[in-house]
Amino acid sequence: MSIDPPSPQDRLIALDLARSAALIGMVIFHFTFDLALFGYIPADTTYQPFWYYFARLVAGSFLFFTGVGLWLAHRQAIRWRSYSWRLAKLVAAAALVTVASFWLVPGGPIYFGILHALALSSLIALPFLRVPAPVTLAVAAVVVALAWTSTSPAFDGLGLIWLGLAETRPAMGDYVPLIPWVAPCLAGLALARAMRVDKWPRRRPSRLLSWLTFPGRHSLLIYLVHQPILFGLFYAFVWTAGG
Repeated sequence: MSIDPPSPQDRLIALDLARSAALIGMVIFHFTFDLALFGYIPADTTYQPFWYYFARLVAGSFLFFTGVGLWLAHRQAIRWRSYSWRLAKLVAAAALVTVASFWLVPGGPIYFGILHALALSSLIALPFLRVPAPVTLAVAAVVVALAWTSTSPAFDGLGLIWLGLAETRPAMGDYVPLIPWVAPCLAGLALARAMRVDKWPRRRPSRLLSWLTFPGRHSLLIYLVHQPILFGLFYAFVWTAGG
């Protein structure tokens, strides 16, 4: 999910393809999660090492691409109107996910998931648009180190779970706290700047590429609708099979 993707004439096909790939990975993970939820595969499947790291790779990709998108969209000056509108949509979507999760997963509602992390990371990353890339990467490394060295029971309360320093992991299916997950966003911004991604060549996509990049260009919408669609399909299958 991108907080502020470049305008159509300023897009990188490679970035949209990468976002599309991340979205496909997300759908695969959630499909597997739903298979377990509906009892078609072992309940602990998505907690096995492969799926555990697969989910984190997907989440990290979204945050990394958000950092890249921030640099492409605001490298010269922050376009506040566009940025604020997209941030507002992201915050609203995060709130919607939290509310819906009380009904869908009553045992582990989502207080701070990927959308919450994207919104907060996008805010924190803004000042780093004017910070040298090596400094930004160093800050990202420090954030990762904090996640390994600074956990404490003092951060276990519900009001601080967003920070990511709790000693006991909250019971949430989608938990993406600020520490360490702001790090991929900062890394994406820094590497986009260091590699001068804004100078990479652009061309009008072919019809095939337009289809392939469609998910990457509409990532927030796809994130919001894919799980209700999957749930609907599963319930329809259960109802049909039961009938």
